[in-house]
Amino acid sequence: MDARKYYLGFNIVKGIGPVRLRELRQRFGDLATAWKAPQSALAAVGLDQRTLGNLLQVRQSVNLDEMLHHVEQIGAVVVTLDDPDYPLLLRELPDSPPVLYVKGTLADADQWAVAFVGTRRSTTYGREMAARLAASLVQAGITIVSGLARGIDGAAHKAALEAGGRTLAVLGSGIDVIYPPEHRKLAEEIIQNGALVTEFPPGTPPDGRNFPVRNRIISGLSLGVVVVEAPQDSGALLTADCAADQGREVFALPGNVTSNSSLGANRLIQSGAKLVITAEDILEELNLSRSVVETRTQVRQIVPSDPIEALLARHLALEPVHIDELCQLTSLPITQVSSTLAIMELKGLVQRMEGMTYSLARGGGETYRLD
Repeated sequence: MDARKYYLGFNIVKGIGPVRLRELRQRFGDLATAWKAPQSALAAVGLDQRTLGNLLQVRQSVNLDEMLHHVEQIGAVVVTLDDPDYPLLLRELPDSPPVLYVKGTLADADQWAVAFVGTRRSTTYGREMAARLAASLVQAGITIVSGLARGIDGAAHKAALEAGGRTLAVLGSGIDVIYPPEHRKLAEEIIQNGALVTEFPPGTPPDGRNFPVRNRIISGLSLGVVVVEAPQDSGALLTADCAADQGREVFALPGNVTSNSSLGANRLIQSGAKLVITAEDILEELNLSRSVVETRTQVRQIVPSDPIEALLARHLALEPVHIDELCQLTSLPITQVSSTLAIMELKGLVQRMEGMTYSLARGGGETYRLD
Protein backbone atom coordinates (compact mmCIF):
# COMPACT_ATOMS: atom_id res chain seq x y z
CA MET A 1 0.00 0.00 0.00
CA ASP A 2 1.34 3.42 -0.97
CA ALA A 3 0.37 5.74 1.88
CA ARG A 4 1.10 8.78 -0.26
CA LYS A 5 -2.19 8.43 -2.08
CA TYR A 6 -4.14 9.09 1.11
CA TYR A 7 -2.23 12.32 1.60
CA LEU A 8 -3.28 13.28 -1.94
CA GLY A 9 -6.89 12.44 -1.19
CA PHE A 10 -7.13 14.46 2.00
CA ASN A 11 -5.24 17.30 0.31
CA ILE A 12 -8.17 18.00 -2.02
CA VAL A 13 -10.87 17.87 0.66
CA LYS A 14 -12.02 21.40 1.46
CA GLY A 15 -12.01 22.04 5.18
CA ILE A 16 -9.18 19.64 6.01
CA GLY A 17 -5.94 21.53 6.42
CA PRO A 18 -2.60 20.63 8.04
CA VAL A 19 -3.83 20.88 11.64
CA ARG A 20 -7.04 18.91 11.05
CA LEU A 21 -5.15 16.24 9.14
CA ARG A 22 -2.74 15.76 12.03
CA GLU A 23 -5.71 15.32 14.35
CA LEU A 24 -7.26 12.69 12.07
CA ARG A 25 -4.00 10.81 11.84
CA GLN A 26 -3.57 10.86 15.59
CA ARG A 27 -7.11 9.66 16.26
CA PHE A 28 -7.14 6.87 13.66
CA GLY A 29 -3.47 5.86 13.79
CA ASP A 30 -2.81 6.35 10.08
CA LEU A 31 -4.34 8.14 7.12
CA ALA A 32 -5.47 4.96 5.37
CA THR A 33 -7.68 4.09 8.32
CA ALA A 34 -8.94 7.67 8.54
CA TRP A 35 -9.77 7.69 4.82
CA LYS A 36 -11.79 4.50 5.08
CA ALA A 37 -13.46 5.32 8.42
CA PRO A 38 -17.28 5.26 8.56
CA GLN A 39 -19.21 8.50 8.62
CA SER A 40 -20.13 8.11 12.28
CA ALA A 41 -16.50 7.71 13.34
CA LEU A 42 -15.46 10.78 11.35
CA ALA A 43 -18.26 12.83 12.89
CA ALA A 44 -17.20 11.64 16.34
CA VAL A 45 -13.72 13.16 15.92
CA GLY A 46 -15.16 16.61 15.31
CA LEU A 47 -15.56 17.03 11.55
CA ASP A 48 -18.32 19.55 10.89
CA GLN A 49 -21.13 18.62 8.50
CA ARG A 50 -19.75 20.61 5.56
CA THR A 51 -16.24 19.17 5.84
CA LEU A 52 -17.63 15.67 6.39
CA GLY A 53 -19.79 16.04 3.30
CA ASN A 54 -16.79 17.20 1.27
CA LEU A 55 -14.77 14.20 2.43
CA LEU A 56 -17.50 11.69 1.62
CA GLN A 57 -17.98 13.24 -1.83
CA VAL A 58 -14.27 13.07 -2.63
CA ARG A 59 -14.04 9.48 -1.42
CA GLN A 60 -16.83 8.47 -3.80
CA SER A 61 -15.61 10.37 -6.84
CA VAL A 62 -11.82 10.13 -6.76
CA ASN A 63 -9.54 7.20 -7.57
CA LEU A 64 -6.46 7.72 -5.40
CA ASP A 65 -4.27 5.37 -7.43
CA GLU A 66 -5.08 7.34 -10.58
CA MET A 67 -4.29 10.59 -8.77
CA LEU A 68 -0.86 9.32 -7.76
CA HIS A 69 -0.21 7.99 -11.26
CA HIS A 70 -1.14 11.36 -12.77
CA VAL A 71 1.41 13.14 -10.57
CA GLU A 72 4.08 10.75 -11.78
CA GLN A 73 2.96 11.19 -15.39
CA ILE A 74 3.54 14.94 -15.29
CA GLY A 75 7.07 14.37 -14.00
CA ALA A 76 6.52 15.31 -10.36
CA VAL A 77 7.03 13.45 -7.12
CA VAL A 78 4.97 13.46 -3.94
CA VAL A 79 6.82 14.24 -0.70
CA THR A 80 4.86 13.80 2.54
CA LEU A 81 5.58 14.42 6.19
CA ASP A 82 6.42 10.71 6.44
CA ASP A 83 9.26 11.01 3.94
CA PRO A 84 12.90 11.61 4.95
CA ASP A 85 13.20 13.99 1.98
CA TYR A 86 10.66 16.38 3.50
CA PRO A 87 12.50 19.69 4.18
CA LEU A 88 13.63 19.84 7.81
CA LEU A 89 13.01 23.55 8.30
CA LEU A 90 9.51 23.32 6.88
CA ARG A 91 8.71 20.31 9.05
CA GLU A 92 9.11 22.48 12.17
CA LEU A 93 6.02 24.56 11.40
CA PRO A 94 2.75 23.78 13.19
CA ASP A 95 0.96 24.29 9.85
CA SER A 96 3.54 22.66 7.59
CA PRO A 97 1.88 21.30 4.44
CA PRO A 98 1.29 17.55 4.83
CA VAL A 99 2.08 16.94 1.18
CA LEU A 100 4.36 18.66 -1.31
CA TYR A 101 4.41 18.24 -5.07
CA VAL A 102 7.98 18.58 -6.31
CA LYS A 103 9.64 18.84 -9.70
CA GLY A 104 13.40 18.69 -9.45
CA THR A 105 15.35 17.68 -6.37
CA LEU A 106 15.41 18.64 -2.71
CA ALA A 107 18.92 18.41 -1.25
CA ASP A 108 20.56 18.43 2.17
CA ALA A 109 22.22 21.71 1.21
CA ASP A 110 18.77 23.35 1.08
CA GLN A 111 18.78 23.40 4.88
CA TRP A 112 20.87 26.54 4.43
CA ALA A 113 18.49 28.68 2.43
CA VAL A 114 17.54 32.35 2.27
CA ALA A 115 14.33 33.63 0.67
CA PHE A 116 13.95 36.72 -1.50
CA VAL A 117 10.60 38.47 -1.83
CA GLY A 118 9.50 41.78 -3.28
CA THR A 119 7.23 43.61 -5.63
CA ARG A 120 6.38 42.37 -9.11
CA ARG A 121 6.64 46.00 -10.31
CA SER A 122 10.29 46.27 -9.38
CA THR A 123 12.73 48.97 -10.41
CA THR A 124 16.10 48.41 -12.05
CA TYR A 125 17.70 49.12 -8.67
CA GLY A 126 15.61 46.46 -6.95
CA ARG A 127 16.29 43.76 -9.54
CA GLU A 128 20.01 44.52 -9.64
CA MET A 129 20.36 44.45 -5.86
CA ALA A 130 18.33 41.26 -5.54
CA ALA A 131 20.56 39.63 -8.17
CA ARG A 132 23.74 40.87 -6.53
CA LEU A 133 22.75 39.64 -3.09
CA ALA A 134 21.47 36.29 -4.36
CA ALA A 135 24.62 35.62 -6.39
CA SER A 136 26.86 36.42 -3.42
CA LEU A 137 24.86 34.13 -1.13
CA VAL A 138 25.12 31.31 -3.66
CA GLN A 139 28.89 31.70 -3.58
CA ALA A 140 28.67 31.00 0.16
CA GLY A 141 26.73 27.79 -0.48
CA ILE A 142 23.28 29.20 0.27
CA THR A 143 20.16 28.02 -1.59
CA ILE A 144 17.89 30.82 -2.83
CA VAL A 145 14.14 30.47 -2.28
CA SER A 146 11.49 32.62 -3.94
CA GLY A 147 8.08 32.49 -5.58
CA LEU A 148 8.80 32.56 -9.36
CA ALA A 149 6.85 35.84 -9.71
CA ARG A 150 7.77 38.72 -11.96
CA GLY A 151 10.16 41.31 -10.61
CA ILE A 152 12.26 40.55 -7.54
CA ASP A 153 11.47 36.81 -7.46
CA GLY A 154 12.57 36.24 -11.02
CA ALA A 155 15.74 38.32 -10.57
CA ALA A 156 16.77 36.28 -7.51
CA HIS A 157 16.12 32.92 -9.20
CA LYS A 158 18.02 33.91 -12.35
CA ALA A 159 20.99 35.25 -10.41
CA ALA A 160 21.23 32.05 -8.37
CA LEU A 161 21.25 29.91 -11.50
CA GLU A 162 23.75 32.12 -13.32
CA ALA A 163 26.06 31.91 -10.31
CA GLY A 164 25.92 28.12 -10.46
CA GLY A 165 23.82 27.70 -7.34
CA ARG A 166 20.61 26.05 -6.25
CA THR A 167 17.22 27.70 -6.08
CA LEU A 168 13.73 26.61 -5.02
CA ALA A 169 10.57 28.16 -6.45
CA VAL A 170 7.40 27.89 -4.37
CA LEU A 171 4.29 28.07 -6.56
CA GLY A 172 0.85 29.45 -5.81
CA SER A 173 -0.59 27.00 -8.34
CA GLY A 174 -0.38 23.34 -9.30
CA ILE A 175 3.04 21.91 -10.13
CA ASP A 176 1.97 21.72 -13.79
CA VAL A 177 0.72 25.33 -13.97
CA ILE A 178 3.59 27.78 -14.40
CA TYR A 179 2.74 31.37 -13.56
CA PRO A 180 3.56 33.80 -14.97
CA PRO A 181 3.73 31.99 -18.32
CA GLU A 182 6.82 33.93 -19.42
CA HIS A 183 8.75 32.16 -16.65
CA ARG A 184 8.30 28.69 -18.14
CA LYS A 185 11.90 28.58 -19.38
CA LEU A 186 13.11 29.82 -16.01
CA ALA A 187 11.05 27.10 -14.31
CA GLU A 188 12.71 24.42 -16.46
CA GLU A 189 16.13 25.74 -15.50
CA ILE A 190 15.17 25.70 -11.83
CA ILE A 191 14.11 22.05 -12.11
CA GLN A 192 17.62 21.21 -13.31
CA ASN A 193 19.31 23.09 -10.45
CA GLY A 194 16.83 22.94 -7.60
CA ALA A 195 13.10 22.36 -7.52
CA LEU A 196 9.61 23.67 -8.05
CA VAL A 197 7.54 23.11 -4.92
CA THR A 198 3.83 23.51 -4.19
CA GLU A 199 1.18 22.17 -1.84
CA PHE A 200 -1.59 22.71 -4.40
CA PRO A 201 -2.80 19.72 -6.46
CA PRO A 202 -1.99 19.51 -10.19
CA GLY A 203 -4.20 21.68 -12.31
CA THR A 204 -4.76 24.31 -9.61
CA PRO A 205 -4.85 27.76 -11.25
CA PRO A 206 -2.86 30.70 -9.80
CA ASP A 207 -5.78 32.10 -7.84
CA GLY A 208 -5.04 35.20 -5.79
CA ARG A 209 -6.10 33.45 -2.59
CA ASN A 210 -3.34 30.88 -3.00
CA PHE A 211 -0.41 33.26 -2.73
CA PRO A 212 -0.80 34.36 0.91
CA VAL A 213 -1.09 30.67 1.81
CA ARG A 214 2.07 29.69 -0.06
CA ASN A 215 4.03 32.55 1.57
CA ARG A 216 4.44 30.53 4.78
CA ILE A 217 6.24 27.86 2.72
CA ILE A 218 8.66 30.40 1.23
CA SER A 219 9.65 31.60 4.69
CA GLY A 220 9.34 28.13 6.21
CA LEU A 221 11.95 26.71 3.83
CA SER A 222 14.39 29.46 4.77
CA LEU A 223 16.58 30.58 7.64
CA GLY A 224 15.72 34.17 6.80
CA VAL A 225 13.72 36.32 4.38
CA VAL A 226 15.12 39.30 2.48
CA VAL A 227 12.53 41.90 1.47
CA VAL A 228 13.61 43.86 -1.61
CA GLU A 229 11.32 46.67 -2.74
CA ALA A 230 7.88 46.24 -1.27
CA PRO A 231 5.07 48.81 -1.33
CA GLN A 232 3.03 49.26 1.83
CA ASP A 233 0.39 46.77 0.67
CA SER A 234 2.80 44.25 -0.87
CA GLY A 235 2.35 40.52 -0.45
CA ALA A 236 6.07 40.42 0.31
CA LEU A 237 5.28 41.98 3.68
CA LEU A 238 2.94 39.08 4.41
CA THR A 239 5.89 36.74 3.86
CA ALA A 240 7.95 38.85 6.26
CA ASP A 241 5.15 38.50 8.82
CA CYS A 242 5.18 34.72 8.31
CA ALA A 243 8.95 34.68 8.80
CA ALA A 244 8.68 36.62 12.06
CA ASP A 245 5.93 34.32 13.33
CA GLN A 246 8.04 31.28 12.46
CA GLY A 247 11.10 32.63 14.27
CA ARG A 248 13.01 33.25 11.04
CA GLU A 249 15.22 36.29 10.52
CA VAL A 250 13.76 39.22 8.58
CA PHE A 251 16.08 41.34 6.43
CA ALA A 252 15.24 44.39 4.34
CA LEU A 253 17.10 46.30 1.65
CA PRO A 254 16.82 50.07 2.14
CA GLY A 255 15.48 52.06 -0.79
CA ASN A 256 14.66 55.54 -1.93
CA VAL A 257 12.48 57.13 0.76
CA THR A 258 10.43 58.92 -1.90
CA SER A 259 9.69 55.71 -3.79
CA ASN A 260 6.47 53.82 -3.10
CA SER A 261 8.26 50.62 -4.14
CA SER A 262 10.58 50.91 -1.15
CA LEU A 263 8.10 52.14 1.44
CA GLY A 264 7.30 48.71 2.87
CA ALA A 265 10.95 47.61 3.12
CA ASN A 266 11.96 50.90 4.74
CA ARG A 267 9.14 50.55 7.25
CA LEU A 268 10.34 47.05 8.11
CA ILE A 269 13.76 48.46 8.94
CA GLN A 270 12.10 51.05 11.17
CA SER A 271 10.30 48.19 12.92
CA GLY A 272 13.47 46.24 13.62
CA ALA A 273 14.26 44.22 10.50
CA LYS A 274 17.96 43.79 9.83
CA LEU A 275 19.16 46.39 7.32
CA VAL A 276 20.98 44.70 4.46
CA ILE A 277 23.59 46.30 2.24
CA THR A 278 25.72 43.29 1.30
CA ALA A 279 25.36 39.51 1.48
CA GLU A 280 27.84 39.54 4.35
CA ASP A 281 25.20 41.30 6.47
CA ILE A 282 22.93 38.27 5.99
CA LEU A 283 25.64 35.65 6.47
CA GLU A 284 26.91 37.31 9.62
CA GLU A 285 23.44 37.46 11.16
CA LEU A 286 22.87 33.77 10.34
CA ASN A 287 26.40 32.78 11.39
CA LEU A 288 27.03 31.20 7.99
CA SER A 289 29.77 31.16 5.38
CA ARG A 290 30.66 28.82 2.53
CA SER A 291 33.21 26.98 4.66
CA VAL A 292 30.69 26.55 7.47
CA VAL A 293 27.99 25.22 5.13
CA GLU A 294 30.38 22.86 3.33
CA THR A 295 31.83 21.55 6.59
CA ARG A 296 28.42 20.87 8.10
CA THR A 297 27.22 19.07 4.98
CA GLN A 298 30.35 16.92 4.77
CA VAL A 299 30.37 16.04 8.45
CA ARG A 300 26.68 15.02 8.36
CA GLN A 301 27.45 12.68 5.46
CA ILE A 302 30.63 11.22 6.97
CA VAL A 303 29.54 10.98 10.62
CA PRO A 304 25.98 9.64 10.97
CA SER A 305 23.90 10.41 14.01
CA ASP A 306 24.04 7.88 16.84
CA PRO A 307 21.89 7.12 19.91
CA ILE A 308 23.95 9.45 22.13
CA GLU A 309 23.28 12.38 19.77
CA ALA A 310 19.60 11.53 19.71
CA LEU A 311 19.52 11.37 23.51
CA LEU A 312 21.15 14.79 23.86
CA ALA A 313 18.87 16.25 21.20
CA ARG A 314 15.82 15.21 23.22
CA HIS A 315 17.04 17.37 26.11
CA LEU A 316 18.04 20.36 24.01
CA ALA A 317 15.84 23.21 22.84
CA LEU A 318 16.24 26.57 21.12
CA GLU A 319 16.87 28.04 24.59
CA PRO A 320 20.41 27.35 25.93
CA VAL A 321 21.00 24.42 28.32
CA HIS A 322 24.16 24.14 30.43
CA ILE A 323 26.41 21.16 29.79
CA ASP A 324 26.21 20.14 33.48
CA GLU A 325 22.43 19.96 33.22
CA LEU A 326 22.73 17.79 30.11
CA CYS A 327 24.97 15.41 32.02
CA GLN A 328 22.41 15.18 34.81
CA LEU A 329 19.50 14.68 32.44
CA THR A 330 21.23 11.98 30.40
CA SER A 331 23.33 10.34 33.16
CA LEU A 332 26.32 10.51 30.82
CA PRO A 333 29.88 11.49 31.80
CA ILE A 334 30.91 15.02 30.86
CA THR A 335 33.67 13.78 28.54
CA GLN A 336 31.15 11.87 26.42
CA VAL A 337 28.64 14.73 26.43
CA SER A 338 31.33 17.26 25.50
CA SER A 339 32.75 15.21 22.63
CA THR A 340 29.30 14.40 21.25
CA LEU A 341 28.25 18.05 21.40
CA ALA A 342 31.40 18.96 19.48
CA ILE A 343 30.43 16.60 16.64
CA MET A 344 26.86 17.90 16.68
CA GLU A 345 28.17 21.46 16.47
CA LEU A 346 30.28 20.57 13.43
CA LYS A 347 27.16 19.16 11.81
CA GLY A 348 25.32 22.39 12.49
CA LEU A 349 22.82 20.61 14.73
CA VAL A 350 23.61 22.51 17.93
CA GLN A 351 24.99 25.92 18.76
CA ARG A 352 27.47 26.61 21.54
CA MET A 353 26.45 29.65 23.54
CA GLU A 354 28.06 31.57 26.40
CA GLY A 355 29.04 29.88 29.66
CA MET A 356 29.20 26.29 28.35
CA THR A 357 25.56 26.28 27.32
CA TYR A 358 24.18 24.73 24.14
CA SER A 359 21.01 25.16 22.14
CA LEU A 360 19.46 23.12 19.39
CA ALA A 361 20.04 24.65 15.97
CA ARG A 362 16.97 25.28 13.83
CA GLY A 363 16.12 22.02 12.08
CA GLY A 364 18.47 20.02 14.30
CA GLY A 365 15.84 18.21 16.31
CA GLU A 366 14.05 16.92 13.21
CA THR A 367 17.25 15.19 12.09
CA TYR A 368 16.81 12.76 14.95
CA ARG A 369 13.04 12.48 14.75
CA LEU A 370 13.50 11.08 11.27
CA ASP A 371 15.86 8.34 12.37
